[in-house]
Amino acid sequence: MQKRLEKLHALRERGVDPYPPRFYPSHSILQVKEGFSSLAPEEKSGKTVTVAGRLVAMRRMGRAAFLDLRDGTGKIQVHASLDALGEEDYSGLCDSDIGDFLGITGEVFRTRRGELTISTAQWKLLSKSLRPLPEKWHGLKDVELRYRHRALDLIANEEVREAFTRRSRMIAAIRRYLDDNGFLEVETPMMQPLAGGATARPFVTHHNALDIDLYLRVAPELYLKRLVVGGLERVYELAKNFRNEGVSTTHNPEFTTLEIYQAYSDYEGMMTLAENLVAEGVKAATGSITVQYQGSEIDFSAPWRRISLIGAVEEESGIRITGSSAEQIVEQARDKGIDLSGLSRGKMIEHLFDRFVEPTLIQPTIVKDYPIEISPLAKMKAGEEGIVERFELFIGGMEIANAFSELNDPLDQRERFEAQERLRSAGDEEAQRVDEDFLFALEHGLPPTGGIGFGVDRLAMLVTDARSIRDVILFPALRNRGK
Repeated sequence: MQKRLEKLHALRERGVDPYPPRFYPSHSILQVKEGFSSLAPEEKSGKTVTVAGRLVAMRRMGRAAFLDLRDGTGKIQVHASLDALGEEDYSGLCDSDIGDFLGITGEVFRTRRGELTISTAQWKLLSKSLRPLPEKWHGLKDVELRYRHRALDLIANEEVREAFTRRSRMIAAIRRYLDDNGFLEVETPMMQPLAGGATARPFVTHHNALDIDLYLRVAPELYLKRLVVGGLERVYELAKNFRNEGVSTTHNPEFTTLEIYQAYSDYEGMMTLAENLVAEGVKAATGSITVQYQGSEIDFSAPWRRISLIGAVEEESGIRITGSSAEQIVEQARDKGIDLSGLSRGKMIEHLFDRFVEPTLIQPTIVKDYPIEISPLAKMKAGEEGIVERFELFIGGMEIANAFSELNDPLDQRERFEAQERLRSAGDEEAQRVDEDFLFALEHGLPPTGGIGFGVDRLAMLVTDARSIRDVILFPALRNRGK
């Protein structure tokens, strides 16, 4: 780094600006490769191009040198010679460091060995790199360094750049599908007076001017449903949520979700929407609706498998849920070495599902019909006591989406909020609060509505074969260096 600083000072002493304000390439590297792909070995194009990019390799051979230049679209070889540039320009170019950004102007030709190359007629330093790239920059592996310094990760690992490109293509396709099907993209508050819409522990902040505490939202649900009340019958929001929870391979405290609400639909309609929407995103990202994920081939073709939550738990765990009291479920679990004491009946079922069923759900699977105790915002299922019209989508052994036939009875909703408040008073910090503003809107009438929320980061894991959610979030949460 000291040597690079000395070069920087020497450049300035010679009147060279090492950080010029602008440069205008005529072509991207990909455009050069595509536009001159027909050149035969040793053939000159007779055409001049100007490209810009980062210097990633240099091979000096006396009076000539070969450089590799890379921009956001690809890499190309550059040839420089003492005869063509003159001694000052040639030595200046050869004195460049790996990592510097250069602008190159010259004729495109193909070498005897078939390598498409630009013959340098002029060059310009665009940005002096003061730090060397990591050793073996072409294969940076240190996980801590990769996450903390994502710029280096993107420089060093082509597969990382491709992963985030896939994520972007997936999100763009999802937006197109929703826009083309009459959905309106909206924005709702990130800071809310109550943390509602999901059972989660929130982050708290303080607004000085208003002198009130606010919560970073755990979900946009209660605001989006107000919009349906107001007549926006198909809405979606693709944005960040924040939950003050642990970090794992599938959890990050700041994460991206897609929430969708459609009037005159229900959870069955959301199943069909999920099948179509996810397939569109996967195909745009990968070119196929079949992907490899952590050693398994996953087929996103519709229709997806549908199973009941309680039936799946009984089958995989061997514990009888139907017709059993909470005490009987606890006793059966204890015989298998599992302690469920202190949990509600719904939480017991959820715990057993997480343990026995979820890891087995590799192919897209819709798990439906959940206990009311763990579903305070979903409509009751007719003819099934204590069961609501809710489903979760599982792919690759992890939850991808959560959907309801939305509860639109304001009296029932108030009772459920009050039940959640009692859980909070008993020590459950994730239980929801009574949201009077939401109830006020609901009391004006919410039409029959289906709603679904997707974990966008987990979808990105599937299309990039990522083992950890940190691999698909550009800047994941990390401990401070000292800790």
